Parts: sequence; structure tokens; C-alpha cells
Amino acid sequence: MDLLVEDEDVFIGPTLLDSGVRTYGGQLLAQSLGAAERTVSDDRAVHSTHSHFVKAADATQPIRYRVDRLRDGRSFSQRQVVALQDDAEVFRSLISFHVPEEGLEWEEPITIEVAPPTSDQPYTDYDDLMESILPVDERPWAGRVRPIDVRCINTMKAPQGQPVTEPQLMWMRVHGQLRVDRAVHNAGLAYLADTGMGAVILLPHGHGWQDERFTVASLDHGMWFHRPTRADEWLYFVQRVESTSRGRGLASGRFYDLDGHLVATCMQEGLMRRNG
Repeated sequence: MDLLVEDEDVFIGPTLLDSGVRTYGGQLLAQSLGAAERTVSDDRAVHSTHSHFVKAADATQPIRYRVDRLRDGRSFSQRQVVALQDDAEVFRSLISFHVPEEGLEWEEPITIEVAPPTSDQPYTDYDDLMESILPVDERPWAGRVRPIDVRCINTMKAPQGQPVTEPQLMWMRVHGQLRVDRAVHNAGLAYLADTGMGAVILLPHGHGWQDERFTVASLDHGMWFHRPTRADEWLYFVQRVESTSRGRGLASGRFYDLDGHLVATCMQEGLMRRNG
């Protein structure tokens, strides 16, 4: 998530040792947020991002992030970030920052009934799961090196073609210990937020991501940051499919910390096109 400065408000995002040909969407979300963070004062924290995946990005090439300073008000700042490869746009995000202030507090209560991973209960590693169910030609993409640790509580599979409508549950965190920097942890949270969001939209129809009869791709992504958190501690991620129609599916995701507080919400629309 460390960016190189190329010019004023222009940054270079390095590749993340990816062995596949497609850039993971979470990398674009995290690096674009990191670029925008570099252009706002330290008293402002991100509260929302609204992003579009314009075209597939080449994971073997660096990405240039150009930040446009749209507005700096007394309490809010807005930035537009355009991601480019070979001068072609691959991704665009509108990001808003807010000076934290006192206000009314409420969240829907939740009891986390599934304990975080331990050596005695490690759960299923997400990358191992994806590598086991993807077509052979896509398995190198699933086995790429990633800076996150994701454990699946349920399997994101549709057993014997049966519809799966219950929420998909995961524990996830960034590997290692991040420095004490709110911007770094928010970028880490953004990186996590694309995990599995494209896979779940086929489950209510009895299909999994491994089904070669469908093409699945991320179209857009929205994220709201409710409360400060640490991305290097276990976060409980609850995914739901909200709707599928006209070749598209909408999934939601909620991040909870270990105390059950809602720290972030995301929504993602994906293409789910039947091949042939």
C-alpha cells in the first residue's frame, strides 16, 4: 500500500507480487484511497468511497493514480482518483473525507457467535478454497501472494447445485502489524473489502464462482467507514446477496470488530453473464 510520488498529486502503485494477469480489485481500492489520503490534511478521515472498475488492469504492471482535488470545505474534502495504465483509464473513484465530530451514535446490535480463528479452529483459508474450486487455468490467480489473511466460516460453494441464500461469513485481517496510522488501516480495510464480493452473487442460483458457464466481474464498489478500527486485527465480515437481475448481482458486506461494533459497510455490483 506504499505509493511512490511521480508528480504533484500523481502517484505510482507498485504491483503486489501477483502471479496472475488481473489486478485484484482490493488493490485498486486501497491504493486509490492511499493516493487521495496524501492530498488531505491529517484532521480529515475518509468516510466514503464510490468506485467504478472501468476495465481489467494488468497485474504485472504498475498503476498511475492521478488525484483531482474537487473541494476542500470547513468539514469535508472530496477527491477524484483516476487509475491509469499505459494512459488508459482502468478505475475511477470519488472519495470523501470528514473532520470527525461529536454526534448521535447508533448501530444494529449483533452477537458474533463464531470465535476468531485459532490454532485449534483455523477455519478454511480463502485462497486454498478458491484454488480448489476454480478452473485449472485460473488457479495461479487464486494462489497469488496477498498481504491478507482470510478464513471462511462457510464455503462459498453451492453443494449439488442447491441455492445458497444464507450470509457468507469470514474472519479477515491484514498480515503482520501495521503502523499506528489511521490512513494505513483504512487502506487495509479497503483492500479487504473486495474479498469474495464477486463470488457470492451466483450462490442463490445454485452456482458457484467455479461454474464455467458464467462470467463474473466487478463493476462498481461503494464503501462507508463508520468507526475507527485496526485492519491488522481480526474483523468479522458478513456478506449478503441483495438482488440479482438483468445479468448483474448486488452484494453487501459488513465489517465488525471483535467487540461486535460495525466499523464499515460496503456494496458491490458485479456482472454475472451466462456464457454462450
